[in-house]
Amino acid sequence: MPGEQVLFHTERGEHTSDTRPDYLQPLFEGAKLRGGFPRSSPRDGASRAAVGIPRDLAAGTRQDYRDRMGTLRYSINVTIDGCVDHREGYVDAESHAHAEQTVARADALLLGRVTYQMMEDAWRPPASDTMPEWAKPFGRTIDAAKKYVVSSTLRSVDWNAELVSGDLADAVRDLKAHRDVYVGGVTLPTALAALDLIDEYEFVVHPRIAGHGPRLFDGLTTPIDLVATGRKDLRSGLVVTSYVPRSRT
Repeated sequence: MPGEQVLFHTERGEHTSDTRPDYLQPLFEGAKLRGGFPRSSPRDGASRAAVGIPRDLAAGTRQDYRDRMGTLRYSINVTIDGCVDHREGYVDAESHAHAEQTVARADALLLGRVTYQMMEDAWRPPASDTMPEWAKPFGRTIDAAKKYVVSSTLRSVDWNAELVSGDLADAVRDLKAHRDVYVGGVTLPTALAALDLIDEYEFVVHPRIAGHGPRLFDGLTTPIDLVATGRKDLRSGLVVTSYVPRSRT
């Protein structure tokens, strides 16, 4: 049943929870893109003191919300007991095709430093040339995708990417003002969830009990109520479940 674990392999070595920045760390102020302000996206950190949820985003129906803004979609592979360590999951052709479709639906990708570097190591040519044939459509899609990178340490990015900074809430609102955005990783989405800025959640649940972390949404201080919107069972046993925040319904 398990396929080849290729989606998140990286030549930089293993990335564990202690390599990820604390999403509560206060990092940045202002909402300016390096090189201009037509688009921007958040950094990997935000203090709890700075993450008040804008009332205009929390109010109104889901349709009203989408009329005013694009959609920020989060998709993550996770075990039954909530572990998001990429080494615990497995990927086959069907699940890889699903991942490719998820990325292809977005106008842009929003990634933290760790996820960006992992993906670049695995999927930026010529590294992606060594992947199995069934994995190459995902490689071509993510290679071509526009990327916004969230980092306090990187000084430049060049994989069809822009390095951005800014107040977390303001930057995300600006980024998705006229586009649909996919956010990947663990730390950055936790911060965005705390801000009530994620519009759609997709959990690709692996039928495995890992017995360890890192765990999904560790550090989130306020519960988020969700409403189920869909389910897809893959032949490998993975289950794709979709939700929207109750505040959007």
